[in-house]
Amino acid sequence: MALVSMVELLDKAQKGKYAVGAFNCNNMEIVQAIVAAAEAEKAPVIIQASQGAIKYAGIEYITTLTKLAAEKASVPIALHLDHGTSFAQVMQCARHGFSSVMIDGSKHPLEDNIALTNKVIEAVRHLGISVEAELGKIGGTEDDITVSEREALFTDPEEAEYFVQKTQVDALAIAIGTAHGQYKGTPKLDFDRLTQIRERVSTPLVLHGSSGVPEDALREAISRGVCKVNIDTNIREAFVFAARQALEGNPTEIDPRKMLGPAREAATKIIQEKIRIFGSVGKA
Repeated sequence: MALVSMVELLDKAQKGKYAVGAFNCNNMEIVQAIVAAAEAEKAPVIIQASQGAIKYAGIEYITTLTKLAAEKASVPIALHLDHGTSFAQVMQCARHGFSSVMIDGSKHPLEDNIALTNKVIEAVRHLGISVEAELGKIGGTEDDITVSEREALFTDPEEAEYFVQKTQVDALAIAIGTAHGQYKGTPKLDFDRLTQIRERVSTPLVLHGSSGVPEDALREAISRGVCKVNIDTNIREAFVFAARQALEGNPTEIDPRKMLGPAREAATKIIQEKIRIFGSVGKA
């Protein structure tokens, strides 16, 4: 089937009290792994590309691979820009066929974030493209975007309500204690804050930096209203570890398929595990 809008998937997830997995891709094998996992679990899925992934693989390759995968798949797939930080970046993705975009204006003052988000919504919503925004700063590093622990600010529930009223954004990424990249310890999520946000905001909520968050914490966040969960680092870990094992097992191997094949299988397995945690099995 053709690519679908992310808001279509999240509306169903919100009503069904589950979350849709949003998985970052960087190459063909990871795109294949995401789709294979979604097909195996009969689950809707969001394939995400960050600015770093677009720079590495090329936007034409990312969109063509994902569109082809969606056309051949029996499950609904959205193609989403993860952490777009400029209007120009968003419009580039819109022109190339992304069905959803994120405009991350969280580093800006509140009113500037609102203005940037509304500019994006005005430009792409009539094209059927859904828009995710972010309020509060999520710690860690995502490509070239770094937020230190001191700078990391949790989302204020009152600001979240005001932000949604002023933008009518399709999905809102919130900061409640997660971080991008590998965790040094076990993250502790602020569930009371999440509940307060959910009570004020009916918009689908998004949890970034979810790799390394314990399974019970993810389930709790979803039960309290999170509808989209982003996973990147866990996929990279599984992919690289399997490729490294294959190479170490046969150091003279020169066929990249003998390394990338096991890596793809490992990525598929971890994505299936996440889909089960998110409760989206059989929701396609």
